[in-house]
Amino acid sequence: MPSRHVPSLPRGWSKRVRSSLLHAISLGAMALAVARSRRVRARLRVELDRAENEIALLKEELAIKDARWGRVPPRRRPHFTAVQRMRILQVKAARGWSCEQAAEVFMVDEQTTHSWLRRVDEQGESALIRTTEPVNKFPDFVRYLVKQLKVLLPTMGKVRIAQVLARAGLHLGVTTVGRMLKEREPIAKDSAVPVTIDTRVVKARHPNDAWHMDLTTVPTGSGFWVPWLPFALPQSWPFCWWVAVVIDQFSRVLVGFALFRDRPTSHDVQSFLDRAIREVGSAPRHLVADKGRQFWCGPFKQWCRRRKIRPRFGAVGKQGSIAVVERFIRSMKAEGTRPIRVPLQMNAMRREIGSYGVWYNLYRPNQALGGRTPREVNAALWPANARPRLEPRRDWPATGSSPQAAMRGRSGTKLTLFVGCVDGRRHLPVVEVRTVA
Repeated sequence: MPSRHVPSLPRGWSKRVRSSLLHAISLGAMALAVARSRRVRARLRVELDRAENEIALLKEELAIKDARWGRVPPRRRPHFTAVQRMRILQVKAARGWSCEQAAEVFMVDEQTTHSWLRRVDEQGESALIRTTEPVNKFPDFVRYLVKQLKVLLPTMGKVRIAQVLARAGLHLGVTTVGRMLKEREPIAKDSAVPVTIDTRVVKARHPNDAWHMDLTTVPTGSGFWVPWLPFALPQSWPFCWWVAVVIDQFSRVLVGFALFRDRPTSHDVQSFLDRAIREVGSAPRHLVADKGRQFWCGPFKQWCRRRKIRPRFGAVGKQGSIAVVERFIRSMKAEGTRPIRVPLQMNAMRREIGSYGVWYNLYRPNQALGGRTPREVNAALWPANARPRLEPRRDWPATGSSPQAAMRGRSGTKLTLFVGCVDGRRHLPVVEVRTVA
């Protein structure tokens, strides 16, 4: 008998209609990825379709969260903080919403938004509406700069922001940056610690002495899951790209990368390494990799012997055995190749990874290098974060013991901020601070 709850369904459908819906959605996403991969000439339209699809999915996520939040009685909902109220009013002004519209979106009473507007100019600690006020009295533009860096690159933590600004001549403490971002949840620091897998620890003595290599997949969508066996999409184009990267252990510089449509073979990896060696001009003493079938095989070991390279292999299932290259891959995926920025054309994908590689080597401070960039360590350049600092605080003493960098000029210097980007990509910022003439 048909189900009483779904009387319009044919016999036998009531128990499987929901799983069929999941199958249909996954098939539609799979077909859409294949269709986009064939429309090479309509590249801009393809990217627009992907952006519209991403926006639709984000709206659906927000609708689900709002529905759950709406079931909580209004009196039991936590109050917005003073900073969050100001952010809501800023969104209201940018959207051109009325108080009623803003109240409906953020699930507050209309009279509440009216009271916020009436009290927006209140001053002091008891003010209902406040912007973030730094304890050490830095000018407002410094706080704005910190927040803009967080918007441009959400994966950048407070340590990285402090290091980026120090390279531009503006020295802020890590705790100061944290206070400026206190209305946001702090990004957890990477807690992975390299694990010694045996007594043969590879120690790099100079640049290009030891290289780390690994392969990874970069999905063109948000993931690989589907509701049918084997519960995963094929790990090949157009569903993902295969990327091979080589990192120098001493300087953390990106030596090179290669892009493949399918899982590369050992011969493909050897050809890529030959190109990297020709680009650098010499072969490394050690080459660290995992025990993937491209590396743990006779042809690859013979290739290493011919070039007098000592291969070293990470332990299977041991976290941290190839931590240097794994950390780079994690950063590349989080900062440079989010799903909405993964193109389906080979040349466009090469440009995306190439732009990230330039930014990573030249402008991104590395915490393992003390805030220096890989290029500075590789070329033995004077680090930008060790140069004399600029001091925008007017009353800061010139002989103060902190921060440690010497002061350039006088305190209270008026500054102009320049925020550029690499190859027009806003998620790869280049920060420069200049004094006002």
